[in-house]
Amino acid sequence: MRILVLGSGAREHAIITALLRERPAHEVVAAPGNAGIARDVPVVPLDPTDPGQVTDYANLTGIDLVVIGPEAPLVAGVADALRAHGIPVFGPGRAAAALEGSKTFAKRIMEAAGVPTGRAVRAGTLAEATAALDEFGSPYVVKADGLAAGKGVLVTEDRPAALAHATHWLQHGSVLIEEFLDGQEVSLFLLSDGHSVLPLSPAQDYKRLGDGDAGPNTGGMGAYSPLPWLDARFGSEQAFIDEVIETIALPTVRRLADEDTPFIGLLYCGLILTDAGIRVIEFNARFGDPETQVVLPRLVTQLSGLLLAASTGTLGGLARPVFSADACVTVVVASENYPETPVTGRAITGLDAASAVPGVTILHAATAVVDDVLVSTGGRVLSVVAVGDGFADARGRAYDALALVTLPGSQFRTDIAARVAG
Repeated sequence: MRILVLGSGAREHAIITALLRERPAHEVVAAPGNAGIARDVPVVPLDPTDPGQVTDYANLTGIDLVVIGPEAPLVAGVADALRAHGIPVFGPGRAAAALEGSKTFAKRIMEAAGVPTGRAVRAGTLAEATAALDEFGSPYVVKADGLAAGKGVLVTEDRPAALAHATHWLQHGSVLIEEFLDGQEVSLFLLSDGHSVLPLSPAQDYKRLGDGDAGPNTGGMGAYSPLPWLDARFGSEQAFIDEVIETIALPTVRRLADEDTPFIGLLYCGLILTDAGIRVIEFNARFGDPETQVVLPRLVTQLSGLLLAASTGTLGGLARPVFSADACVTVVVASENYPETPVTGRAITGLDAASAVPGVTILHAATAVVDDVLVSTGGRVLSVVAVGDGFADARGRAYDALALVTLPGSQFRTDIAARVAG
């Protein structure tokens, strides 16, 4: 197939890497890509949020499948434009993408579908936010209602900090004040063709900047997959997945279908395992980052077939995807001063040596080549991914590779997957 992948981050690099593993080989193109992606596949200077540009390019170049990586093109309606021209696209239309683009919309869908989640109040003014914070009490949970690049959520016991976060995001729209839910968090991806769903393997990511979950929320500083501790709680990973499908994923997809907004693409379920059962923290409408970087390296089933089936309404005829028993860990290398105002433009070295560590792949998130020098261009710069025979092995490989990477002022967590490494 000739496949166009939209996006420029490590998530898209992970998707492309998985597609390039397949045989027979696909012709993969990325837009706009980054320096690492450009080493692997051709990149084209399209604006991924421009429905007309993307559709024209796909038509003119004979694209068989478009895979939308980030959320912004979904909310911009790129998938709608492609479908209107008969081009298979993996990603929901604008209306269904509101599941991520609007926390209020997501809560309404969950309530209508009977999906278990926490209580929430939408606030459009600071007075309303203050009243809701006082109603729910500490720890306080404040979420931007719209897209916020992974930085719109604050969980804190500091009431002034919660009010400051609400004040900031109220300048851009409304906020949601939610009850605090306590427990282990799990990310589960489910492919959907608008009617049927197929699960991928669970993962756990690390949202806080520093070791021991200290510091501010980020877009994600690392992840690991699978989750061996699910067995103790549910008897098996499969039992957990089955429960999520029956109580969360299928009711949500069916509700959206009933409202004539079919969800075609990747339903990201951000879950928390409370004493009262599984609860939804949030939905996203695309592959998560950095969880994609640890889920796809373990995928045995061909990714292209799954994406095409979801895009063409034929997912129901496929078996559940198969995953290897390997452990996979990813550690994110971030720029100095991330997530506030990252320092960019600094040289990155040592990637060839790091990539030579057995089982390691370096995925680029925010890189460019300037005057023949690889430099950082954003906050999260690289994902160092390692596959191994158990978590101690995978984790050791990831950190051995990290020791070979140089980016002045950079930061990364040293405790990714430590709890499962034994």
